[in-house]
Amino acid sequence: MAAAPSRSALRSLLWPTLVTLIALVILIGLGNWQVRRLAWKESLIAAAESRSVAEAVPAPGPDAWPALDMDDWIYQRVEATGRYGDDEIHVFMALPDPNGPLGGQGYLVFAPFTTTDGWTLLVDRGFVPLDRKDPETRPGPPEGEVRIEGLMRPGEMPAFFSPDPDLDKNVWLVRELGAMAEALGMRRTAPYYVSLVASETPEGGVPQAGETPLTFANSHLQYAVTWYGLAVVLVFVYGTFAWRRLRD
Repeated sequence: MAAAPSRSALRSLLWPTLVTLIALVILIGLGNWQVRRLAWKESLIAAAESRSVAEAVPAPGPDAWPALDMDDWIYQRVEATGRYGDDEIHVFMALPDPNGPLGGQGYLVFAPFTTTDGWTLLVDRGFVPLDRKDPETRPGPPEGEVRIEGLMRPGEMPAFFSPDPDLDKNVWLVRELGAMAEALGMRRTAPYYVSLVASETPEGGVPQAGETPLTFANSHLQYAVTWYGLAVVLVFVYGTFAWRRLRD
């Protein structure tokens, strides 16, 4: 019959047990939090996918901007009526899996658009290959007052090492809406841009609209598995440690 653990052996496990329990509660709590975040993100994705194919609603104007939550509007199909400006901005990108016939390296063509209500927004007219960057090689935006339809998208913030745009060549790498609007001399500009749907592609096929992928970063399941896995490992390590301590 094995001898009962000594009191000194049991006392020696007090602090390791306490620390292990605290760590275990934290790890399980983090795992549960990621599970809740996963449910929230899946709900967000489902809502965005639904908005992208819903009937277009008017693009939010200046009165709505202060309270605008892009989580509630991203990929919302919207419409606006107004006139295109003459200038444009080219954002370099690669299109490896296009919806249309054009792909590879090229540019997204952003144009200023002034609504009939007097405020402005940036419009992503679509993708052009490298050899169609020059506006003279392709159709310009429609003239006069037009109605546009597209998906709402947020701008991008440049990373610490993001290169500045080449203003001489009109090549941008980041969709930094404030800087782009300033470069185009726009005023009262929406804090989002509209990426045109495929039906807005002009005759001739360029710019090729409808190249907005519905993508979301969703790593919450992996994070949850990681936290729960660490909790299991912690229990195993503590159990092994305690067994050896009591055996000795």
